Amino acid sequence: MRTQVAIIGAGPSGLLLGQLLHKAGIDNVIIERQSPDYVLGRIRAGILEQIMVDLLHEAGVGERVAKEGTVHHSIELVYKNTRHPIDVTGLTNGKVVTAYGQTEITRDLMDARQAAGLPTVYEAANVSIHGFDGAKPSVRYEIDGQTHELACDFIAGCDGFHGVCRATVQDSITEYEKVYPFGWVGLLADVPPVSPHAVVYANSERGFGLCSMRSLTRSRYYVQCPIDDKVEQWSDDRFWDELRRRLDPAMAEAIVTGPSIEKSIAPLRSFVAEPMRFGRLFLAGDAAHIVPPTGAKGLNLAASDVKYLSTAFIEHYAEKSDAGIDHYSQRALARVWRAERFSWWLTSLMHRFPDTGGFGQKVQEAELEYLVNSEAMSRSLAENYVGLPLDFGQR
Repeated sequence: MRTQVAIIGAGPSGLLLGQLLHKAGIDNVIIERQSPDYVLGRIRAGILEQIMVDLLHEAGVGERVAKEGTVHHSIELVYKNTRHPIDVTGLTNGKVVTAYGQTEITRDLMDARQAAGLPTVYEAANVSIHGFDGAKPSVRYEIDGQTHELACDFIAGCDGFHGVCRATVQDSITEYEKVYPFGWVGLLADVPPVSPHAVVYANSERGFGLCSMRSLTRSRYYVQCPIDDKVEQWSDDRFWDELRRRLDPAMAEAIVTGPSIEKSIAPLRSFVAEPMRFGRLFLAGDAAHIVPPTGAKGLNLAASDVKYLSTAFIEHYAEKSDAGIDHYSQRALARVWRAERFSWWLTSLMHRFPDTGGFGQKVQEAELEYLVNSEAMSRSLAENYVGLPLDFGQR
């Protein structure tokens, strides 16, 4: 079996890359160790930069996000029991973000791939990659105890933080990591969002809170919690009570509660692996970097990786140029570090840190006061929130 590009991982980044390559006439096979139901069951991000939305349209799967996605023109910051809107659209010459769940993106891409009859291997065991440092890369895997080998020109590692691709080149990578001393309790519920056209970021002496959404009937809420908390400690009643305490009084009164359909605790970390290219192997998405979810950059960063990488492959096959391939790691990492900086800054601004006490809280409130009253700082927040241009800093 042979293809031009072997894609490891059938999450949104792998599926999106496969669809963009298919549209350009480039053969690809996706290999995934989990089942389709498992992949669709992951509850993840839901705030899309315009770059991500544009890529979905480019890939031919933008119909549902255009119809069902909810456009956000602002974000709201809560501190000292007061709420302050930031006019994102006005500060960025008309740019917006769109609320549309990662599960829905994955479903759209899966459906498109199946409709096109493109090969995807699910439940592949013992996946391994070979020969990427030479001219003949290959991927080996097992199905029902039988070993298969896929020969290819290139391998795209879209298999996440725990995947085989980064692990294979671990000795050649420089890793940068920051682990935060807290986590998030996340609750998904079929209730209308308390703020249907904005994400709400709350800073309080009790810790951080966030109000987001997946649709006009499904909400995703978070509260900061100690790093060693267990989800069993967080009943629905405890969660809703704690979230209300971190919002301004009007919003706390207006919030609609309901039974959780999913609840989990996630640690917060920043992680970057350099470089992102190893011969004919390319890392993309969580295989190369993780950001705290505070800035909603994880899925969007994966999308920009995919845009750089798909363009590089298209240039290689259509224009016989390897310029995009040669500069992929440099271009992708420049954008990664800008997103890491923004996510670190927003995380540092909005969370309660155990070692800073009351002084840290007062400094955060002073910075928030400056942010909401300074057009320049509000614009900086808005520009980073909607996503810097793909060619930012490359002129």
